[in-house]
Amino acid sequence: MSFINKAFLTYASGLLKGLDRTRRYPFEVQMKVFKTLLKGGTDSAFGSDHGFSKIGSVEDFQRQVPVRDYNALYPYIERVHAGEDYVLWNEKTRFFAKSSGTSSGKSKFIPITRTNLWGCHYGGMQRMLANYLQRFPNTRIYSGKSLTLGGSVEPDLSGKSFSGDLSAILLRNSPAPAELFRVPDKKTAMMHDFHEKVEIICNKYSKANVTSFAGVPSWNLIMLRRVMEYNNARLLTDVWPHLELYMHGGISFEPYRAQYDAIIPPGSVRYFENYNASEGYFAFQDDPDDKSMLLTLDNGVFYEFTTLKELSDAMENGQPVPTLTIEEVQTGIPYAVIISTTAGLWRYLIGDVVTFTSLIPHKVVISGRTQLFINAFGEELMIGNANTALAAACKRHNATISDFTVAPIFIEGRLKGAHQWVIEFENAPEDVEAFADTLDEELCACNSDYEANRTHTMTMERLHLTVVPEGTFYRWMESRGKIGGQNKVPRLYSDLRYVDEILGR
Repeated sequence: MSFINKAFLTYASGLLKGLDRTRRYPFEVQMKVFKTLLKGGTDSAFGSDHGFSKIGSVEDFQRQVPVRDYNALYPYIERVHAGEDYVLWNEKTRFFAKSSGTSSGKSKFIPITRTNLWGCHYGGMQRMLANYLQRFPNTRIYSGKSLTLGGSVEPDLSGKSFSGDLSAILLRNSPAPAELFRVPDKKTAMMHDFHEKVEIICNKYSKANVTSFAGVPSWNLIMLRRVMEYNNARLLTDVWPHLELYMHGGISFEPYRAQYDAIIPPGSVRYFENYNASEGYFAFQDDPDDKSMLLTLDNGVFYEFTTLKELSDAMENGQPVPTLTIEEVQTGIPYAVIISTTAGLWRYLIGDVVTFTSLIPHKVVISGRTQLFINAFGEELMIGNANTALAAACKRHNATISDFTVAPIFIEGRLKGAHQWVIEFENAPEDVEAFADTLDEELCACNSDYEANRTHTMTMERLHLTVVPEGTFYRWMESRGKIGGQNKVPRLYSDLRYVDEILGR
């Protein structure tokens, strides 16, 4: 083990002990977090409104604080954004992560306190890297640079706070020593113009010793291909031969795996998934042979979960949402995630759906979004189903995709309903109709509700597939001002709005 690895491992010893406690004593760890959160929220306006000083248990908390989504919590967030202090948490809030608004179509402004920034966001990534170093003690990642593409951050109208992409907030506040281990420089990383940023990376950092990179698979792929083109390289490892690790998140990696395998020799780079968002850092892949992710239970997030049916029923009837703590969850059931955090997000419905793959340690896979699924005919198509079926169809037909989106075509008159798929291929299948048949079959195989609607109730016909030219999705995202950072193509949507925009109809 190198000297620098030994130094980092010594520094990370406390984090590793915390991870061990998380794996062995998850309930006790979460209760400690719960008590810390209550203490931090008691003197806030929210805490006063909800009687935090009288809360003595999780059950009290669940009775006195309703589950809220962004719109329901917005009156409090608006006050914080306007410059009022101590509204949601007992700290001043000066940064707001501007989310991509994938589900609602509108950007959200998520408060980030100093405690949340350092304990949750930075803390989560530090735990992931500590685990990686422990698992691979001879890693070379600290002997080189980590490449990260940030977004941009701007001062708000009040002049008292800043809003922008989470990645830009993390870069802006990162400690000076961290700059020794990353590229590009902060100014370049936080540039608003994505194309200019990529060109500077090509010019200045093609000769850098890049050993790892991080970010959203779609935007990183565009950047990496340009780096290869600039250097007339056949493979990315021809440019950066010591490349070892890709830490990805934000969207599913599976639709892009074949494209990464085409530019990075399989087996030469390790791929580790992170579950992080504007609201916090929640989980990371701790084992390269297990795609599920370990929940970070000790970094300022108290978790609750509810099934999609119970969530839907409660919302429809105006009833309290029944929730489970990590002590009560089961494996194999999709749960909507509800969080309380050191940023003052109290019983906040973040919109993600996870499924536990193991308990003690608590590991999850991301199944989808509470609003990013299609249930027009009772088919309950989740993004996980779509990714799984698409990957299987691509493998069978030797195809690779660049982007896709799906929306329902509703039943009209005697016509059955269906799903409209719009796919941009990098390598298109020889027979598009045969590909569509396979995709439909794979959807039936991984989703019994979809299969029932296709074969039993006959309310749905086979999916409709429209193939669009290369660059279509990029131009559409560019027209919406959503290039780079954490911006994402909406994969599943409840109506044809985005499909019609993409197809120009």
